Amino acid sequence: KRTPAAEKRYFERDQESQQRWIEVRKGAEIHRRVRKNVQGKLQPGVSLTDIANTIEDATRKFTGAEDLTTMENPISQGIGFPTGLSLNHCAAHFTPNAGDQTILKKEDVLKVDIGVQVNGYIVDSAFTVAFEPQYDNLLTAVREATYEGIKQSGIDVRLTDIGEAVQEVMESYEVDINGKTFQVKPCRNLCGHNIAPYTIHGGKSVPIVKNGDTTKMEEGEHFAIETFGTTGRGYVVSGGECSHYARSPDVNIQPTLSRAKQLLHAIDKNFGTLPFCRRYLDKLGEDKYLYALNNLVKQGIVQDYPPLNDIHGSYTAQFEHTILLHPHKKEVVSKGDDY
Repeated sequence: KRTPAAEKRYFERDQESQQRWIEVRKGAEIHRRVRKNVQGKLQPGVSLTDIANTIEDATRKFTGAEDLTTMENPISQGIGFPTGLSLNHCAAHFTPNAGDQTILKKEDVLKVDIGVQVNGYIVDSAFTVAFEPQYDNLLTAVREATYEGIKQSGIDVRLTDIGEAVQEVMESYEVDINGKTFQVKPCRNLCGHNIAPYTIHGGKSVPIVKNGDTTKMEEGEHFAIETFGTTGRGYVVSGGECSHYARSPDVNIQPTLSRAKQLLHAIDKNFGTLPFCRRYLDKLGEDKYLYALNNLVKQGIVQDYPPLNDIHGSYTAQFEHTILLHPHKKEVVSKGDDY
């Protein structure tokens, strides 16, 4: 072929880029409004379910997706993925299921991960909340590491070089918690990622440690730069009740159970390949769906994403921004007055 693959991708991105930037900027403005709306309500004594509902109701309101059942195209704009509300040693992929009674406490460290999408273009940005000063250095380490990752990002930059810079900044911090001193470690098996239409993880991963990946960022790409720091071992594993799911985009087999077929139809209609959670199925009026959902997961039609945890007793923090790589500049599209 006379046209290299990289050049072909460039022309494809260039053709759609102008409309895409408009959609992403609209989503970013909604994201700023949503997090401004919730920040004053993040206080000890509030349930995680109330926090999630506050965030998601605001997102639906600002995107015009308040009533999924009456929208002609439910996935045209709205929530990009379930609101992440991961506590303490849990770093990611936790959102309360129906009946969850978890209450935010003064000694907790809460990661708030919010997604907004407009015509499939997702803005992914997160921050961490803590109420006790002893966690300040942990939050500062991760926030500064994220800013360093953004600073290092750009066209033709190798992904491993970004990870190396992030790791150096994060590991330069120590934190004293309950009389013990910890070096802040990157969660080495978590990473940032590029974002594709209706797909939160587009195929490229932005490491937060040096990993030897010489893949380069390219002009016109759309990335979430996120870092996770921990006082634990620096490695997360799956565990706990699952809440996050997403349709597998390349699996076209049909489910064997009739109830699973009905559920898959609802998933395709209302979420497509966007991530969803069990609360969203509840909101659609789906009932007694858990066996059918697990059947879809078992067949590979739907992918499950359980909570990701470091060791019990550790504390993790997360900060994240969405960036756009223009020909001559880098736009931190989700940046606001708050962070």
